[in-house]
Amino acid sequence: MNVKTSQPQLEEKPILSVDNLKINIQVDNAVLNAVDGVDFTIEKGKTLGLVGESGCGKSLTSRAIMGLNPKECETTGEILYNSTVDKKMKNINMLDLNPTKKKFRSIRGKKISMIFQEPMTALSPLYTVGNQIVEIILLHRTKDKNEAKRIALEMLSKVGISDEEKRFNQYPHEFSGGMRQRVMIAMALSCNPELLIADEPTTALDVTIQAQVMELMKDLQDEFSMAILLVTHDLGVIAEMCDEVAVMYLGKIVEKASVKEIFNNPKHPYTQGLINSMPKLGYNKKRLEPIEGTVPLAINMQNKCGFYDRCKHRMPGVCDVNAVPNTTVSQDHTVRCFLYTEEGEEKKNA
Repeated sequence: MNVKTSQPQLEEKPILSVDNLKINIQVDNAVLNAVDGVDFTIEKGKTLGLVGESGCGKSLTSRAIMGLNPKECETTGEILYNSTVDKKMKNINMLDLNPTKKKFRSIRGKKISMIFQEPMTALSPLYTVGNQIVEIILLHRTKDKNEAKRIALEMLSKVGISDEEKRFNQYPHEFSGGMRQRVMIAMALSCNPELLIADEPTTALDVTIQAQVMELMKDLQDEFSMAILLVTHDLGVIAEMCDEVAVMYLGKIVEKASVKEIFNNPKHPYTQGLINSMPKLGYNKKRLEPIEGTVPLAINMQNKCGFYDRCKHRMPGVCDVNAVPNTTVSQDHTVRCFLYTEEGEEKKNA
């Protein structure tokens, strides 16, 4: 009797794998290491939060994926895209492609879409909202103008814009900030992308609209099974939206773990500082603890922890003379801090 043996299933690769991403910018007679060795992966249907203060390199990282950084940015490393639906698009290093050529443009906008931080500057004031959504649909999805308009109207309705026929023919300045953000979401999702990059999507919105936009993004994620890279400095948004969190400081990811682990067991002093500076409701309220000092310029920082001057736990002779290794403290939880290395333990116990 022949026994049918089952073949082992191959583990599905992440939709996006960023490996040792570096972005250097020439500034006068020095080189600014704006992004310095960033690594992360994004799985299908999951949300990764990239969190940190302004100027830490979050937006440069997300724009590098889309090929939107200016020419002054010297970018190296790997940004591997693995489509889950298109066999022809496997292990594509986005940095090997020319952003102006057809192959890159077949991915940007169609497979990977982006919601920009400020919709008023991202949307053209010269064209109607409907025209701008239809343009993307005609480029990536269909050549039929009637079908493109139907899809655009459907997307406007799906993101909660009522009277979509009227709104379709209006200009961006006729919309409120929250409505413009919904238009950006409709535009980004009009081609059913596999990965959505949301760069501070709720920064300019009031709290009520923030909640509506986040709920909308989660609903659409469930419907389209897309992955999301959420770039923000708002830990409240991170707690609400994300499965995993990468904490970024001075161009490096200093801690990475599940959202539950980050909030319940933060390891890096910077992550702890971010969480302690959040206002809390209830009886166990504590005085807010701001992180003292400011983010330094990322110039000539190779042999020093970037957080050294602001850290309450700094160890002179260790943190200020060595490059900080990335240490695994538990399953799927890594931290870039000497407190969790043998060298740091010896210094603390000395």
